[in-house]
Amino acid sequence: MRVTLVARPRAKPSLPVEAESIIPQNFLRGTDLTVYEGNKERRLEELFFITVEGPAVSPDQVEVVLMGATGRVKRVGEYMNAGRIVIEGDIGMHCGNFMSGGEIVIKSNADAWLGREMRGGRITCMGSTSHNCGAGYRGEKRGMRGGTIEIFGGAGDFAGEYLAGGEVRIHGSCGDMAGIEMRGGLLVIGGTVTRPCGNMTAGTAVVLGHVNRMLPTFQYQGVNDEVWDGKRLKMDVWEGDVANRGKGRLLVAVGK
Repeated sequence: MRVTLVARPRAKPSLPVEAESIIPQNFLRGTDLTVYEGNKERRLEELFFITVEGPAVSPDQVEVVLMGATGRVKRVGEYMNAGRIVIEGDIGMHCGNFMSGGEIVIKSNADAWLGREMRGGRITCMGSTSHNCGAGYRGEKRGMRGGTIEIFGGAGDFAGEYLAGGEVRIHGSCGDMAGIEMRGGLLVIGGTVTRPCGNMTAGTAVVLGHVNRMLPTFQYQGVNDEVWDGKRLKMDVWEGDVANRGKGRLLVAVGK
């Protein structure tokens, strides 16, 4: 089954749309779903032109395609457990919250908290994302716990905050404090990053670009030959954060 949702023009396009109901499993019961535009409950068909093609008997046979002005549409894919969502443009905050299975493909940019506390599945963002990608929400002690997030552009501050499992791969650069409070998992950054992995206790962070302002609470372990993205690289290996009695590994490409 392919469900295509094309955003209708809105009188107040700056109002956020809370759209956690847009997950493949819900469309097995039809398209009579609701979302919130600001504080007003709306039927899905009030905000989207809806087209359904083909049958499905399980969520993994459902593909949802979002088109049009979706940059203010939030929480798409929240608690998704199977199937596929393709977003042709930008997407709003909290896309893929608590996702445990299936795939989300974002062909442009994503707002903050992409893949927040994700459990499984895969998110691919062809553009860039804002702050707190793969992180835990404020007050939570664990962020992403499983699955994969791949960002082909850059990311904002606090990428992988409280990362506890799974993999976050950012091909571009990050802002400040990527990997802060890491508890496990793998964080790979292709470009530059500032002050990575503060208070890290476990897991592995890899920086293939340059680190601005390495924190002084990491202990240098020497140089290793490592293979990343099919290339053999010499990597400076650090352990820490010793300020938190951490045993995490921070690898930084030599000469970067």
